Amino acid sequence: MTNFMYIFCLLVWGLNFIAVKIQGTPVSLELSLTYRLSMTAILFFILLCILRPKGKPMKKDVPFIIVFGICNFALSYLCLYYATILSSAAMVTLIFSLKVILTPIALRLFLKEQLHSRILIGGVIGVLAVCIVIYPSLNDIHGFNDIKGIMIAVLGTILTAMGDACSARNAKKKVNPIYANVIGFAAGGILLGAIVFIKGQAVSIPTSISYLSALFYLTIFASFGAWLFYLKLVEKIGGAKSGYMVALFPAIGGVASVMIGESDPSIYLAAGCLFSCLGAAIALGIGKHIGKINLKEENSINK
Repeated sequence: MTNFMYIFCLLVWGLNFIAVKIQGTPVSLELSLTYRLSMTAILFFILLCILRPKGKPMKKDVPFIIVFGICNFALSYLCLYYATILSSAAMVTLIFSLKVILTPIALRLFLKEQLHSRILIGGVIGVLAVCIVIYPSLNDIHGFNDIKGIMIAVLGTILTAMGDACSARNAKKKVNPIYANVIGFAAGGILLGAIVFIKGQAVSIPTSISYLSALFYLTIFASFGAWLFYLKLVEKIGGAKSGYMVALFPAIGGVASVMIGESDPSIYLAAGCLFSCLGAAIALGIGKHIGKINLKEENSINK
């Protein structure tokens, strides 16, 4: 079951921005995201009523949970939605993998946690990966949209890292993640709903198969199912091992982007995805973890 949950989260989140691209813009991105977050909040609320877990947040925890929801679900998702439309899903997935570098930096800044040197090394390689992918489009007239999309994707990833810092703080205070997700998704949905209202955007539900199937995927699988399985994985194998899947997101997103015809197969895309995976792997300390496993195996054999 653990392997199934791991592969599920890996594939579903790796294809997340492909689904956003397929969903398109028959309505505003803010409205699409409002639908997604609101439905996910309802699903987690139903789960909360069924399980009634311990770890109910105190009043002093609520502001941090709201910031977590607004940063992680509302503003970051909105930035990444816009970036996916302006650029490519492969590019946004690649940039989002920099989360494994930006989150430890945010933890260092806000929670004073130790920042390992491997984070900086992985960060340099990750930035190099982005440069490799965008290089061919620098002389393209349409490349300016790509650059704009990249900048928005970076902003969205930074906001995600800030949300992760709030999530880490909530975990230290023993706040159950299901409570945090209910409040977080609800806060994000309310904020985006307010944006839709203030901007006077038309409210409607597109009936096209592509839109509804993408919305179903993003809500049921990418938001509710993957987050639920991820929480179980953290409980079973720990947060560090669970985070290793982020290292493979660029490869999955890149291959899928080529398969749907959004990106052309090229040496630049392949090299960028490869370097991105390598940078994320170094930042996460996968090599160090594998070395420990080999050492344990050698010690067991010698005994």
